Amino acid sequence: MHKIYSRPRIKIPKVIVQSRNRIQNPKSKKVVTIILILIIAFSTVKLILDAVLPIFDTLCESRAKSIATIVSNEQATNVMKEHTYDELFSMEKDINGMITMIKSNVIPINEIISDVANKIQEEIDNRGRENIEIAIRKFYWF
Repeated sequence: MHKIYSRPRIKIPKVIVQSRNRIQNPKSKKVVTIILILIIAFSTVKLILDAVLPIFDTLCESRAKSIATIVSNEQATNVMKEHTYDELFSMEKDINGMITMIKSNVIPINEIISDVANKIQEEIDNRGRENIEIAIRKFYWF
């Protein structure tokens, strides 16, 4: 019989590798293995933390701004409910009833400013710490 297809075979010579184990003691091998595993583990944790911390910082900053805005709006509204426009400003009119001047009453305005600032600080102190959750989708770059 004839061969339908034949090609010359490449013969690869056998390579004999002689390894020199410098560490002959089995306990030493275990210690070296454990040290390598720890180095890899710590490196992995470091890389993950380096990737996560900027995302976490940005989320914390935006959450803090959101809380501050909400608290300041609420407290400003609460303080302003206690005051009227006539209490803060007085209008002077001429003989024809036209407004010639609007004067601001500085003392009640300063009291309002200090009340708002104090109440905002009290509310932020009362809130304490809040948990911030990071969604897994935030870690994807695309």
